[in-house]
Amino acid sequence: MRRLAPALALFVAACASTPAPAPIASRPTPQVRERGDLIGLTADELVQRFGRPRFQVREGTGTKLQFAAAGCILDAYLYPPDASGAPRVTHVDTRRPSGDDVPQAGCIATLQAP
Repeated sequence: MRRLAPALALFVAACASTPAPAPIASRPTPQVRERGDLIGLTADELVQRFGRPRFQVREGTGTKLQFAAAGCILDAYLYPPDASGAPRVTHVDTRRPSGDDVPQAGCIATLQAP
C-alpha cells in the first residue's frame, strides 16, 4: 500500500486541470503616413519640378527616382495605387552624399533652386 500511495498521488495530480494561458494582447501595427508635398506626385510631376533624375531603378511594380544637387540627394519611391493606376510617390528619403540625413524641406528647396 505504501508503494501505491505515491503512484496514486501522481495519478491524481496528472488529472488536475491546468489554467489556460492568458492570451497575449496584440498591438495594432502602426501605419506610417508620409507627409510632405511630394507624396502623391507622378514621375512626370517630379521631373517638371526637379528636372531629369540622376538615377532611376525599377523593381517589380515600384520605381525609385533619384535627384541630386549640391549637398543633397532625394530618393522618391513610386508605386501604383492599383494595377491600372499611374505610379505615385509613396515615400521620400533625403540625405547628404555622405549618407547623413538632411531635412526634407531644405533638400527640396535646394533641388528647386534655379
